[in-house]
Amino acid sequence: MKYFIITGTSRGLGESMVKQIMDKNHTLFCISRKQNNELKEMAFEKGINLYYFSCDLHKTEEIEKVMERIFSSIDFSNAEGIYLVNNAGTIDPIKPIGKASPREITESIHVNLLAPMIVSSYFIRHTATFATQKVIVNISSGAANRARHGWTAYSTSKAGIDMFTKSVGFEQEVAEHPVTMISFSPGVMDTEMQEVIRKSKKEDFTEVEQFIEFNEKGMLRSPDFVASVILDLILNQELINGHVYDIKSYV
Repeated sequence: MKYFIITGTSRGLGESMVKQIMDKNHTLFCISRKQNNELKEMAFEKGINLYYFSCDLHKTEEIEKVMERIFSSIDFSNAEGIYLVNNAGTIDPIKPIGKASPREITESIHVNLLAPMIVSSYFIRHTATFATQKVIVNISSGAANRARHGWTAYSTSKAGIDMFTKSVGFEQEVAEHPVTMISFSPGVMDTEMQEVIRKSKKEDFTEVEQFIEFNEKGMLRSPDFVASVILDLILNQELINGHVYDIKSYV
């Protein structure tokens, strides 16, 4: 049995990944603020073990409680591999940092950076004696390496995710049973996040017209395609621990 823990499964990339790994030899743990009833019904019809946990990831006190429930459901004696995908994220606030409230900044960093760090810390701690494959994927962004007017909170959090990935990969070099952690930058996808970006005011996000053009010219990648690339990477390819992968290498 392979176990998958995926955050942000209510829509977009997370939803696509869950649909593609529904298999009777897989157990899925989905975490998002809102439950995805379509996924639950699909899993029920196919006889797939899928467990859904509602969790607001900007409330860090909820995270360990959810992880405790998940790990109590894992049969380590029967586990061929355990995979964690830190996919949940928020683009808000889209505005210059001087316009952002303390609450907006805090929620952005909590969801995009602190939550993945806390979930990963729990994962690493509770699989330390587990000798088979253990993989953590952090969903990054090109914004980690390029400053954009109005994306300060988002870009900062994604740059933090990439350094977190590199640091953990370095730490795991001396672990007896190491966890492999990678970041993956999916590029621009046809998701609700892009809809939010396109509705931004130009005074808050000066490049909004470029993102409207991406959509009009059909330049947004399908979440299904990106999900298939990530899953092939973690299930079939040899991974470099601490590496930041980019969708551009697979198109």
